[in-house]
Amino acid sequence: MREPSIMAYLPLSRAALLLLSLCLLDHHAVSSTTTSGASSVPATTFGDDVPPANRSSFPAGFLFGSASASYQVEGAVAEGGKGPTNWDVYTAKYPERIADRSNGNVAVDGYHRYKEDIAIMKSLGFNSYRFSISWARILPNGTIGGGVNKEGITYYNNFINELLANGIKPFVTIFHFDLPEALEKQYAGFLSRKIVKDFVAYADLCFKHFGDRVQHWVTINEPLSLALFGYAQGTLAPGRCSKWMNLNCTGGDSATEPYIVGHHLLLSHAATVKLYREKYLATQKGKIGTAQVIQWLLPLSDSKKDHEARQRRIDFTLGWFQDPLATGDYPPSMRANVGKRLPRFSKEEAKMLKGSADFVGLNYYTSYYVFNDPPPSNALKSATTDSHTNFSRKQISLCDLITFPLIIVLQAGIIWQYIYPKGIRDVVLYATKKYNNTPIYITENGEPTFYICFIHRDGFISMNKKVFLFCFVLLCIYACNSNKFINLSMEFRHGGGQ
Repeated sequence: MREPSIMAYLPLSRAALLLLSLCLLDHHAVSSTTTSGASSVPATTFGDDVPPANRSSFPAGFLFGSASASYQVEGAVAEGGKGPTNWDVYTAKYPERIADRSNGNVAVDGYHRYKEDIAIMKSLGFNSYRFSISWARILPNGTIGGGVNKEGITYYNNFINELLANGIKPFVTIFHFDLPEALEKQYAGFLSRKIVKDFVAYADLCFKHFGDRVQHWVTINEPLSLALFGYAQGTLAPGRCSKWMNLNCTGGDSATEPYIVGHHLLLSHAATVKLYREKYLATQKGKIGTAQVIQWLLPLSDSKKDHEARQRRIDFTLGWFQDPLATGDYPPSMRANVGKRLPRFSKEEAKMLKGSADFVGLNYYTSYYVFNDPPPSNALKSATTDSHTNFSRKQISLCDLITFPLIIVLQAGIIWQYIYPKGIRDVVLYATKKYNNTPIYITENGEPTFYICFIHRDGFISMNKKVFLFCFVLLCIYACNSNKFINLSMEFRHGGGQ
């Protein structure tokens, strides 16, 4: 689960892009050329003891790119007609809740320097880029009636055109946590069902102005993170939870509000997809889905209870927000454990939800061991404990498909992340089977740049990121080619600077 700090969502800045070029392309390597005589493809080399990998190792049509979000990169907090967001207000009011008291007022100044950023992406060979639109930049007051900001529309039109001019496909996220503050004040944002109508109207505006050039839409980024960290733990905006969970919370109920918010997020997604398919699909011919955060989970023991706990935890994470898009309802284990606190969909809503994903976006960063851990009967209720499971910090082997004698000793540079490259293969294969071969996009992944060390059987050695990256890339290739599951593309998100 993500550490409750925006430091877990650092932007892919210009410095990060340059660092990534060294990791991915290894500018000291000799470029390889495809047998067809096409332009050379930079090879990624790992030393004499590790085989090379390059683009030809992946299926044709595979997309490589990077991912960001408007609040993380744009800056220009009060420029160009943009209205305030809940994150603008949250970081200004509670700066101590952010790891280094930073905020998105300037960020990496992407609003002014996007052409420079896109040029770096092109130099790295990226052919896709996932970014989000700031709702408050095109609708400063959150609603159509509150006024459309033409300057914001122009900015995103220019941004998309610049991507396309450089051979980069835009993957556009409609909502990535930064809600117009006006809607928080008016009706408490996603706690109110009113949000569904306003969300769809905002999405409609995006489709109208940008859909002629955008072929891939993500309605909502990580609804699980918003529901849990925003309304169960109170560590992301708007900072709500039960007082017994966190004395710093601004009010809330960790037992009920996450499920209410999650319900409205799902309905917002489904209604948006319905609108797109009815109004725009015939002419724009785009695809639409979500981006779900997922950890790969292994049972701590071979006991039946731990195996059941593993599946239950998946149900309460990926299943919470992806199962309804396939079946029209929440996983049965959620119904059983949460009971009346979990809202129900009407027949019409269930019909609208079912089949409302053209692809499954997966944000994969880490893996854990999980075990059965039911709370005491008199324990206070919370969405964070309703799965009756918990994580173990037991070490996980690094590449158990490969004969590298390495094990993980420490987490990565942020406390919630452990390095387990095999997990990216496993989550792809699980989601492919679970959701009936729906195309998969790895919409985020990566690892921080600090505090990583490995232990060799012969003793301590310094960290070799090339070995990690090789394992990671090799297992991505394995996932692509397993049973012809080739509808997979990936985007790197840099997590350094902690």
